[in-house]
Amino acid sequence: MLCALGPSGSGKSTLLRCINHLEPVDSGLVYLEGQLVGYRQIGGKLYELSEREICQKRAEIGIVFQQFNLFPHMTVLQNLIEAPMLVKGESRSAATQRALVLLERVGLANKADSYPRTLSGGQQQRVAIARALAMEPKVMLFDEPTSALDPELVGEVLGVMRDLAGSGMTMIVVTHEVGFAREVADIVVFIDKGMVVEKGPPQEVLDNPRQERTRDFLARVL
Repeated sequence: MLCALGPSGSGKSTLLRCINHLEPVDSGLVYLEGQLVGYRQIGGKLYELSEREICQKRAEIGIVFQQFNLFPHMTVLQNLIEAPMLVKGESRSAATQRALVLLERVGLANKADSYPRTLSGGQQQRVAIARALAMEPKVMLFDEPTSALDPELVGEVLGVMRDLAGSGMTMIVVTHEVGFAREVADIVVFIDKGMVVEKGPPQEVLDNPRQERTRDFLARVL
């Protein structure tokens, strides 16, 4: 797992959106398992993929936002099975079977028939994680998934993310939860003004940062 830290407006969320090609990149390239994301390279030139092709690639990259973005008119179960059926062409029975397993995994097996408005913020975010996992992504992106939650609800979402990290899921997490980054991350990067200022194992970046800007940031948030 890679955790990205940095002040608001530093470019952390934009980085995630570039990985998922929700934002076009100005320079550089994004690869997923050796394949370009968002573009095709022909004769040394880049050509942006069609929206249909981009959507196919996005299906391999799960993303969880600050806000839960659940469909309010659908039940929890319906939220989970909609994309696998429409995007991947799965049968309702296959999508439902996977969705129920995922709801069990995030501790919400008894909420399949509930509507999002009846759930707490922490429960809605766990549903959002399960919905992203329902597409069987190769990588999961998290954009400050606990920032919109009341403090007492943060732990239940971080617990699901710890479980994912422990299962070997490739994850990039933008977060202000420094303790979570120290505990779970393999690599921590500190981003400021659109640049990676410092990166390395959490014990180096968080406990013994080399850069003055990193030290200043940590002194403010710890």
